[in-house]
Amino acid sequence: MAAWLPASSCCHPMTVVAAALLLTAMVAAPPAAVALLHDDVEPMWGADHISFHTGGDGVETLALRLDRDHGSGFRSKGAYRFARYDIDLKLVANDSAGTVTTVYLTPDLVPPEDHDEIDLEFLGNVTGEPYTLHTNIFVNGVGNREQQFRLWFDPAKDFHTYSVDWNPRRIIMFIDGTPIRVYKNEAARGVPFPTLRHLRLDGSLWNADDWATQGGRVKTNWTQAPFYAYYRNFHVTPCAPSSPGVASCGDEQPDSAGFDKHGAALHKTRAEHLLYDYCEDQNRFKNEGLPKECTAH
Repeated sequence: MAAWLPASSCCHPMTVVAAALLLTAMVAAPPAAVALLHDDVEPMWGADHISFHTGGDGVETLALRLDRDHGSGFRSKGAYRFARYDIDLKLVANDSAGTVTTVYLTPDLVPPEDHDEIDLEFLGNVTGEPYTLHTNIFVNGVGNREQQFRLWFDPAKDFHTYSVDWNPRRIIMFIDGTPIRVYKNEAARGVPFPTLRHLRLDGSLWNADDWATQGGRVKTNWTQAPFYAYYRNFHVTPCAPSSPGVASCGDEQPDSAGFDKHGAALHKTRAEHLLYDYCEDQNRFKNEGLPKECTAH
């Protein structure tokens, strides 16, 4: 340990001692603690079908199980008013028809008319057929804002990161950092937007073969049960108030082409992978007209 110390007799003895003590502290210091998922989430239902596993890298994975008896679900221990939520998922493999794996933001128990929710629901399919991502946004108990996407990768083969950035200006949904959906805060022109409640992140795995796969035509194959979905790397970045000279969350400025920093990627993803958009369903709203958020300013 002394090999790196100066050999000159001119050095003050206290300098040598201090340096030696510093090196000892550096060598003996324990590694930084790894945040464990079970510290941040708790079972919500089906606790006997929820388990935690820690890999060699110290990353903890939560497994949800679904069988004929029931599924399972968890929620974050913290609730936030405006935040970015990120979590990794690996979905049910092989024949996942009839199953639904979810990540969604929701408040604690409130009256139905006050319920807000931001949904990402992964609809299973028969082996070899791609998953569908079903998204929806509820404000004050009213949803009906469905958009669906065909995933461009196998979400059961490996983990991918799914994110919701909910800030005072808008809601943005991401997959591996690529934006797929934006819902703007246009309350000034009468468009509902969730602003009042603190929301938790919830996750669940359940059977919905009455509607999930091809409109309910394909049922859950229980010979393949139990089914498992896996979650890890949950992070929340709360939206902090802006400081003098510092932009608040959601205050990105548009680029020279008029897009904000997500615009070009959002347009490309939607052009290639969007399956259904309620704002384009003229037949559905033929009597009352399209919702306000679907119309130009």
